[in-house]
Amino acid sequence: MTEPDEPASPTRGGGLVRLRLDLGYDGTGFAGWAVQPGLRTVQGVLEAALSILFRAQRVPVVVAGRTDAGVHASGQVCHCDVSAADWDERRDRIIRRLAGLLPPDVRVHSAVVAPADFDARFSALWRRYRYRICDADYGVPPLRRVDTATWKRTLDAGAMHLAGQRLLGLNDYAAFCRRREGATTVRQVQQLAVTRTGELIEIDVQADAFCHSMVRSLVGALAAVGAGSRDGDWPHRLLSLGRRSDEVLVAPAHGLTLLAVGYPAEAGLAARAAETRAVRRTD
Repeated sequence: MTEPDEPASPTRGGGLVRLRLDLGYDGTGFAGWAVQPGLRTVQGVLEAALSILFRAQRVPVVVAGRTDAGVHASGQVCHCDVSAADWDERRDRIIRRLAGLLPPDVRVHSAVVAPADFDARFSALWRRYRYRICDADYGVPPLRRVDTATWKRTLDAGAMHLAGQRLLGLNDYAAFCRRREGATTVRQVQQLAVTRTGELIEIDVQADAFCHSMVRSLVGALAAVGAGSRDGDWPHRLLSLGRRSDEVLVAPAHGLTLLAVGYPAEAGLAARAAETRAVRRTD
């Protein structure tokens, strides 16, 4: 028998259902995702809207990947647990109601009942980010100024792409991360592609997870290769450093967007969450 406070689908009974929310936001006006006292955050405004919608003191949300101040998202994922009765009452109007409760720089695209084993953070197989750079002499086109960084030197996108291929695989990316006490910097970078269209360069990076400032640091290292100030193997050599490199530039936050998060089929959710919680090593 399902306990009253156990997330469960309405068809199985139980007091709570787990909702998966897919959302996007313009990070310009936020001090990042995570709630911080006295600061405007994505989590803060989302939880405030959900508490009004479900008439609750607080509806905590768990996110797939916490973004830093100024970073955007078009494919962020989070989950929350609400009463089955409240969900049944609001399920047909939840997206429209949230659109009225949220500020215009946050939008929930989808809200569905997820399997009880679904965990937006720990069940994720991968996260995919895109960093946009414009190296035009005139700067970033006005309509792209929010999500694209200006680079003052012309960049060789081909050289950046080749350097990026040497960073793929399971490695310790400590050189590209701001270390957090007790957190591992071992990650598996699954894809890294640098493409140019006119004067716009896009760096797409997919990994099982990212540590703090990792994508922006990878971009900074690849941009140094593209500008000719570093050789193509330099970013790869940094992997053996074992600590944060002071030589790596952290690219500006506003050029970064979380594009998508991938999950296994329902049968693999619990196993994936258990695997993700285990501390990883490269040896």
